[in-house]
Amino acid sequence: MPNKELLLVPGPTPVVDEIYEALSRETMSHTDLRFAEIFSEALSITKKMFNTDGEVFVIAGSGTLSMEMALVNTVAPGEKILIVSHGYFGDRFIGVCNALGIQAEALAAEWGKQVSPALIEEKLQEGGYKAVTVTHVDTSTGVMANLDELVPVVKKYGALFILDGVCASAGLEEDMNKEYGGKDYKIDVVLTASQKAIGVPPGLAIVAFGPKALEARRKMKKVASYYADILNWSHIMKEPFKYFATHPINMIYGYAEAMKIIEAEGFAARYRRHTAIGKSIRAALRIFGMTFLAKEEVSAPTLSCILYPQGVDDTEFRSSLAKKGLIVAGALGPLTGKGFRLGHMGNTTTEQFSNAIRVIGETLREQGLNVDSEQAVKVFQQVFADHN
Repeated sequence: MPNKELLLVPGPTPVVDEIYEALSRETMSHTDLRFAEIFSEALSITKKMFNTDGEVFVIAGSGTLSMEMALVNTVAPGEKILIVSHGYFGDRFIGVCNALGIQAEALAAEWGKQVSPALIEEKLQEGGYKAVTVTHVDTSTGVMANLDELVPVVKKYGALFILDGVCASAGLEEDMNKEYGGKDYKIDVVLTASQKAIGVPPGLAIVAFGPKALEARRKMKKVASYYADILNWSHIMKEPFKYFATHPINMIYGYAEAMKIIEAEGFAARYRRHTAIGKSIRAALRIFGMTFLAKEEVSAPTLSCILYPQGVDDTEFRSSLAKKGLIVAGALGPLTGKGFRLGHMGNTTTEQFSNAIRVIGETLREQGLNVDSEQAVKVFQQVFADHN
């Protein structure tokens, strides 16, 4: 199934033919042993990707459901949680907590910047926080959290570390067995979804729970959910032919194929490729006089929030790109109209990005800017070669 447009929004990402073909396979019964074998293999690779000796859950839903699953199974109503926010999607945890009766406090960075570890430690010193949420890459700002700095601070105070990997998983390392500066200073939960760096259409909620997070659920008498309760899913993930709720069969086919693609590329190689592409895209767009909300040292490998040079009309620019088959996303919040967001993750190729740079250059020239598209493409290719 050829893609008629190049979808470079911060998710969904372009879907490759192998995944489309898997999605189109004949639908089996959700209790069929052949399906269970496919699902089990996908779950096994997912555990490898997160390097966890805990449990992983893949169910019908979105990243929002993943957020709810992560919280409802670890933090009881009335308990305190600290939200570390680097943009709109970090703030979104506040709404989830309010719905679940969790006492939420937030530390929010200025858009484009990171929350200081010192501020987090100062807050945690007050005591009583059951967990801390951190968005690995915030889709609104393109800011990447520094796990090497944040995990030790959180674990020092005994809180669970809950990582929102929606715009990061399969594009950045999220190793749940890695110790960050101290014994058992590890990530406890990673929540994510299918439609970004994993490269599958929207429709799957994916959550990995480490041992301490699983223990937290076991200590809770009940949770304020039926569908999102991991105790209802745990035996299903071990034996997928059993029934709790009907699996999204064809989505699992696509997900299984995506996980094979990720494993075949190699986790470390995939993370390195994403880092190289992020740096390359930003270097190329600087040739056009574009700037970025986040400084390079905190910019994500998976997406960028790009600010226009003077003289560019946002609506006209993005509409013109769309007519040429290149779809990008508008900036959010206080940046609306001042820039756009470009996703550079998943299974998108360097050739596709080179073509996207040419189209962006052509569109800028239509708005009266004197830019050199071929020079930008050369910069993209050179920086990618230097970093991959």
